[in-house]
Amino acid sequence: MSEPKKQEKDLTKEVDALLAETSPIAKAGRTTEAIDKLLALEKQTRNAADLASTTRLLTAITTIAYEAKDFALLNSNISLLAKKHGQLKDSIKQMVELAMSWLDDIRVNQGEPAWLELVETLRSVTEGKIFLETPRARLTLALAKFHERNSTDPSAAPKPKPGETAPTPFQSLETAAELLSELQVETYSSMERKEKTEFILEQMRLLVLLARAKDKEGKKLKAEGPKSAAAEGSKGGVAISDGESEWVKVRVGGRKVHEGFLTEKGNEDLKLKYYDLMIQFALHSSAYLDVAKYFYKIWETPIIKEEVDGRGREALENIAYYVVLAPHDNEQSDMINRLYIDPALAKLDLQYNLVKCFVTKELMRWPGIESIYGPTLRTTMVFGPSPTGDEDETAASAKRWEDLHTRVIEHNIRVISHYYTRITLQRLTSLLDLTPKETETILCRLVVSGTVYARIDRPAGMVSFKKKESAEDLLNKWAGDVGKLMELVEKSWMEMNAALAVKARS
Repeated sequence: MSEPKKQEKDLTKEVDALLAETSPIAKAGRTTEAIDKLLALEKQTRNAADLASTTRLLTAITTIAYEAKDFALLNSNISLLAKKHGQLKDSIKQMVELAMSWLDDIRVNQGEPAWLELVETLRSVTEGKIFLETPRARLTLALAKFHERNSTDPSAAPKPKPGETAPTPFQSLETAAELLSELQVETYSSMERKEKTEFILEQMRLLVLLARAKDKEGKKLKAEGPKSAAAEGSKGGVAISDGESEWVKVRVGGRKVHEGFLTEKGNEDLKLKYYDLMIQFALHSSAYLDVAKYFYKIWETPIIKEEVDGRGREALENIAYYVVLAPHDNEQSDMINRLYIDPALAKLDLQYNLVKCFVTKELMRWPGIESIYGPTLRTTMVFGPSPTGDEDETAASAKRWEDLHTRVIEHNIRVISHYYTRITLQRLTSLLDLTPKETETILCRLVVSGTVYARIDRPAGMVSFKKKESAEDLLNKWAGDVGKLMELVEKSWMEMNAALAVKARS
């Protein structure tokens, strides 16, 4: 593609005359003859850098082929004109945009095979051309949606050509995700910011679908045994746990979205879609605190917050569930305490009381928690079985219920370490409603994470929560206590002197 050059000649009159001459020829059915005449003049206008005339000829040539319903001729001429030496960029761009405007009509009236051929032709023409990056992205999105539809409804897919086999639903979904993932729309200067965000979210959505499909296939192969997995791999099938690479791409895509832009007025739908995808990603890795944060962002959205008994209530309930599911650390402690004092949570009795149990430094007996909150929590989307009967979702809900039990135990250990310096292992086990082995396992995990300090004396059957102090620590502590004592003595002496002075004056 040559650099833009100055127009050398104006061929408008010649183009007007030739268009008037070729119009009756094209209408008479002599399409090839009319196009050949136009191609001869197109070379002159292109060499003369006459942009307006070249554009008129390119659109006229493609229009003649389109109106004649000769789509093979249309595709060949689009490819030919775009590859001409010294072809003007704006002329190509307008020709491509004109052809794109016919896609819907061709799909409805001529069928998907003709539509698909034109889409592939236009994608071939736009490949590698920066000035056509936005049209190429839109064409790729349309093609990806076509393959995604085939993955959900294989019967709607066009019949394969002789000698070819129809792609499986999984292969169609993989093709759709790969097509969109190739686009780096965040670098496109010609695309509006909102459209960029929509493309990135669509990339993330397809990657999530593909990751779930690969994860499900991996579990199926694992269940069938290693021989089945090896056989599938030798056939070029899906590798076990292969969905992890797609989950990584989802995380990378999430970082490309500017969260500040999502908060602007008019972008609420994009914001909700973005955080819904991020919630799915966080749930995959059981990052409950991140899930709670994403639900909090959703709840902050004005249109959601206004629905007190609808989506607003649902979002707030999910914040409460996932913040108590999150492992204890400084960030989790800060969020749960801020949520506890929020007036909106006080209107939800069950969720408020559940959060209160984790904020208050008191023991919670798991049988009591299970009997009070279990009947309600086990019917929610977070802890209950999947309404669609999906086995993976049901298993994930059961895991979250077990995680809640673990968080109750961890809370109880933190409370015990606050009130006890030493306790027998038997007594600790009875307070936690666990077996000795389970108690040791969870206690060791909390010690490793730095949540509590503890030492277990197995022969004596004792657990110590008091950290052994060095001589230096004891001396510093004694010096601090002496300093406080001297401050109190000095303050008392000053108050006594003041009282004596007042008494002397009277």
